[in-house]
Amino acid sequence: FFQKTLTAIKNWFTLFGWSKGQNPISVPYSLRRDVCKVQMTSSQETGFKQNLGKDTKTVYDMVFHLSGQLLPGITLSKSLPLDPVERILQLHWQHSTLLAFLKSQGAYLPHVMPEFLLEPDDYKQWIKVQTALKVDRKNSDILSDKHLLILEDSIFETMSKRAWTDVLLQIYKVFVLTRVSSHNITDHLSLESMQKMPRIKSEPLSSNIYSPYERTILTWLNKHYEKNRKTVWKDCQKGGVPPMRWIVNFDRDLLDGLVLAAQLAAYCPYLIATHFVRMYTNPKSHEQFLHNCLILVNAMRAVSLAIDIKV
Repeated sequence: FFQKTLTAIKNWFTLFGWSKGQNPISVPYSLRRDVCKVQMTSSQETGFKQNLGKDTKTVYDMVFHLSGQLLPGITLSKSLPLDPVERILQLHWQHSTLLAFLKSQGAYLPHVMPEFLLEPDDYKQWIKVQTALKVDRKNSDILSDKHLLILEDSIFETMSKRAWTDVLLQIYKVFVLTRVSSHNITDHLSLESMQKMPRIKSEPLSSNIYSPYERTILTWLNKHYEKNRKTVWKDCQKGGVPPMRWIVNFDRDLLDGLVLAAQLAAYCPYLIATHFVRMYTNPKSHEQFLHNCLILVNAMRAVSLAIDIKV
């Protein structure tokens, strides 16, 4: 389950998370690595700046693109200090600032500590720095045991991957999902047939699974499916008009491809004759489910909706 979630996240953020087109990411490796555009490099006598390239894209570029806001105190061209201790403190502060900013926007990340977002070597350096600070009595009142969690290498990698996965999911939740508008929700319920169907409540506390934005999308799915099912499949080659259904979740109710096909037909009706009439309207076997989803994905590709969804 986690691997499928991770794959979906990587695909979405690669395609839509950046300005100026696609930017392939790996979770957590590229996100941990690309934290600045300019790196201070030491030489025997002096330090000099190594420009990592204007094409280097950091997580701060992603947040700026999706939210339109710069993180407090962080510029997109910020460099890291040359001194190892100063560098690790700066990195930790940047990650702390990122988490604080996301939480202020409504992200739920109480389990993610800033050090989990560091690279493994940086995490070890952070532990050394914090251990040294704990030895210093002047700092003992600032740092208590609960702030320092020392993890083995393999456990840290697992924790870091999970932390970055949850950060990306929360970024999607607070900056992308919230764009869903219920502006025309009353129009969605105007169909006579929709009046017979139970309503999906949009109040914040009416579901402990889906947010109001997700329930708005469910209402949109119900509206288009009910409005279009008799039109799309009136001349169906593999069954009659599919029955009315109440769409209440994003997994089981979408498995047969019919609901998503009805949404696509609402905006691209010319796909009905070329694709959707060949779908099974009452699929029972795995092969029929696969057949429907093949047609759906081919229809998406026909209108250049290239979001890399596998059948």
